[in-house]
Amino acid sequence: MRFLVCLFAALGSLLATPALAQYVPSIHPAPPVNDKENLLYLDLSTGGRVTIVLRPDVAPMTVERIKTLTRRHFYDGLLFHRVIDGFMAQTGDPKGNGTGGSDLPDLKAEFNYLPHVRGAVSAARAQDENSANSQFFIIFEPTLKLDRKYTVFGRVIDGMQYVDAIARGEPPIDPAKIEHAWIAADNPPAYTPAPPAPAASAGADLGPEVTLPGAKPATAPKPTPPAAATAPAKPPRRR
Repeated sequence: MRFLVCLFAALGSLLATPALAQYVPSIHPAPPVNDKENLLYLDLSTGGRVTIVLRPDVAPMTVERIKTLTRRHFYDGLLFHRVIDGFMAQTGDPKGNGTGGSDLPDLKAEFNYLPHVRGAVSAARAQDENSANSQFFIIFEPTLKLDRKYTVFGRVIDGMQYVDAIARGEPPIDPAKIEHAWIAADNPPAYTPAPPAPAASAGADLGPEVTLPGAKPATAPKPTPPAAATAPAKPPRRR
């Protein structure tokens, strides 16, 4: 009899907390960190390659979307359009203003037990929980208030210093960008930094000389007779 009472009490406690039952660990094992099919490379303009281990065990639809878009070269050249110091860096929008996405349908939320700690990679969305599409963000510092409200689908395991170097701003004045995104299983080339912008050579044609108001001409003036007076140069006008 005592056994039955304890059993019913245990069942009652489980039924009384349905919210906890929604976030149970996946029954699928996490992929090993050397599984190339689940390694995402981001070659950033900040100077290096970021390696992210993907987690299809907890967010299979989101991971599949990231792989699909990466293999379509969707992310190549996209900016980090929203970067908040101490919080996160957001990218994945072809419009560059946070309102864009891919031509694929939005994803159903896959909220899970993975926390929003430093290096976590999570799917960005609008107010609708099922509106994630192509955008994602990388966490700078732990932000646990986002847990189970956004879909964490990976974590940076190498190259976090290049994420830290992303220019801050909403939007940044000089935004960093993803030069290339790759899936490791596709055998991408080694990271190579973008070539620097060519400097103007000494003999380059820079157009006609510009003289500011009131400035002396670059060429020597013609000599004037001693008795002749020259008018003073006009000072520059305030704008």
